[in-house]
Amino acid sequence: MNQFEPLKDEEVEDHEDQVVSREDKNDTDGTVNNNNNNRRKTISPAAGEHPLQYNYTFWYSRRTPSRPANTQSYEQNIRQIGTVASVEQFWKFYSHLVRPGDLTGHSDFHLFKEGIKPMWEDEANKNGGKWIIRLRKGLASRFWENIILAMLGEQFMVGEEICGVVVSIRFQEDILSIWNKTASDQVTTSRIRDTLRRVLNLPPNTIMEYKTHNDSLKDNSSFRNTKITL
Repeated sequence: MNQFEPLKDEEVEDHEDQVVSREDKNDTDGTVNNNNNNRRKTISPAAGEHPLQYNYTFWYSRRTPSRPANTQSYEQNIRQIGTVASVEQFWKFYSHLVRPGDLTGHSDFHLFKEGIKPMWEDEANKNGGKWIIRLRKGLASRFWENIILAMLGEQFMVGEEICGVVVSIRFQEDILSIWNKTASDQVTTSRIRDTLRRVLNLPPNTIMEYKTHNDSLKDNSSFRNTKITL
């Protein structure tokens, strides 16, 4: 798998054409243009489809662990791969994605509300944080599906607080995280934690940790200095 091959096959390309028109997918030097959001087409449910409360965008990133991470390199390594607006669009797109457990190396899948980049510095994220759960190998695919279905189904019941979810594939473990807008709102963060325990059917002794994006910016790491086990 090369740096940007999160899809099982090319059948989903028709859907990607809904997200980025052909002339906008490449800039003048032929490289993928991931940042030109002004010219993106609006995604809407087709007739007879069941609309989601929000549109959601899938992103994929992969990097070499030995290379120092910084905002610029991270933004260069993250790719927007599709946006969905209905239940039917979600399942059509999701069925062609490689399962997290089959990814290799240092890879991440992100599913965020449309218009929110999976970056700490994004306007919707900068005052927020994330709950983090470390998983032993072999659990990522099932837990990822459960958490995204809970998010799409609005099971967290915290209004517009949820920004998105991430599954991070690492060599010795995998990490699941859910991002919200307001780190200082302890009532909301506690409700997200409790809902996570329920929808993922976590054992009562599962240790979870909340990390603010401000702390991540300080130590330049999403997961460093956390103490999470499962």
